[in-house]
Amino acid sequence: MGKPTQLRRGSVQCFSPDGIHTMAYKDWGDPANPNVLLCVHGHVRISDDFDVLAEELSSQFRVICPDVVGRGKSSYLRNPQYYQISQYVRDMVTLLARVNAENVAFLGTSMGGLIGIELAALQDSPVHKLIINDIGPLLATTAINRVRQYIGQPKRFSTLEEGIEFVRTTTATFGQHTEAEWHKLCTDVLRQDKDGAWIWHYDVKLVMMIISSFQGINPELAHATQLLMWASYDAIHCPTLLLRGTSSDMLPASMALDMTRRGPKAQLVEFANVGHAPTLVHADQINVVKAFLNGD
Repeated sequence: MGKPTQLRRGSVQCFSPDGIHTMAYKDWGDPANPNVLLCVHGHVRISDDFDVLAEELSSQFRVICPDVVGRGKSSYLRNPQYYQISQYVRDMVTLLARVNAENVAFLGTSMGGLIGIELAALQDSPVHKLIINDIGPLLATTAINRVRQYIGQPKRFSTLEEGIEFVRTTTATFGQHTEAEWHKLCTDVLRQDKDGAWIWHYDVKLVMMIISSFQGINPELAHATQLLMWASYDAIHCPTLLLRGTSSDMLPASMALDMTRRGPKAQLVEFANVGHAPTLVHADQINVVKAFLNGD
């Protein structure tokens, strides 16, 4: 097993109906390694979430971690209506062409898992192994309400300490972490604006789009969306690993069980004392991912 190589940063131009936007990404490991792992973060997180995992796996895999458009170092869309899973899937296909990866393992946390489901379900999909981290074809109402409450609050803080406290409070469902781990999880998504205030690092219009889409969910639309998502999940044929926090409100235990019985019949691994979502920074969680990728 070789040593991990230096982290590289790159960007790729992607296309939406609104024009061109740029998606930034981190590139870990040997760029000539054909064994590629694509890691995609959750709704208001960024690629830095996978730093520990990527460094650990970079001796075996080339690990690509993008900032989904509207987050982190990626550009923002002019028209927020295109902040949709379908757009993110197209961006991932463009990214894979940029890094010359034809066959990949895909790991997606929360929103990233939904992107992975849709990408893996496509005919001639480049995904040959799929890891879904704490998300399923139906978003639980309790989780939607919780997320809507905290993403709808102002995200401008006069000090870094205030920002850290807010992020830590709203992401307490991540479970137990050391002070150093919490500091990284919080500061990764905070940056200073031109006035010196600290803000959560994503497009404000994206938040409004998320809130609007949540408010627009009625029973009929929720049912139709669920059917479409289950159809995508059922179309997946590659080996699939499903990760879940035992206290997750985003992926109910009953839905996780359903996902082991239909479609790709995912292998389910649960982590105790964790909600939404496992952060994959601890050895026990990383080892589960590593074993699945290595076929153990």
